[in-house]
Amino acid sequence: MAKPASSKKKASSSTATERRDTTHEEPSSAETNVTPVSTATEPVKKPPTSALFGPIRGFKPYEPKRGEPYMSEGQLEHFRNILLAWKRELMEEVDRTVLHMKDDAANFPDPNDRATQESEFGLELRTRDRERKLLKKIDAALQRIEDGTYGYCEETGDEIGLRRLEARPVATLCVEAQERRELAERQFRDREDYYR
Repeated sequence: MAKPASSKKKASSSTATERRDTTHEEPSSAETNVTPVSTATEPVKKPPTSALFGPIRGFKPYEPKRGEPYMSEGQLEHFRNILLAWKRELMEEVDRTVLHMKDDAANFPDPNDRATQESEFGLELRTRDRERKLLKKIDAALQRIEDGTYGYCEETGDEIGLRRLEARPVATLCVEAQERRELAERQFRDREDYYR
């Protein structure tokens, strides 16, 4: 008789563990109406940047070789490629604007719609004007590459630096000279405001 009692205890303990196991099972997504979350990381998309702020899409920062002189042929070629890519991008923007203004030019009967369209066109034209000025700076920088003066400060003759040129390829001043110029302009504006 002792044997059936122990087998009964074993049977009841095994059903208890089975119950425990079933109670801790994760509910399926169909039961909870929750869609499973993917753990795969998706690449973060960067917001589109304006061509006014730089061409540094697809260009790796230049890593100078040990003992390489400043503004060597490799460095000049790197910056020439950056400037030409930026110029090409700006020219494409100009073409897009012309096509956009031709396609969207409509004579709306509602004065509010006409005003909105004219303000949008005005904003685009101002942006293109800034890009036109930037194209002149890019051409001047390309000319400095040909002259052999690219990468050197116009005021002091010091090196501008690779990282600064990669951030602003049309830079003509080193950081210190640029800071002095900005400080002088700020003081001049403050003086003008004081005498108004």
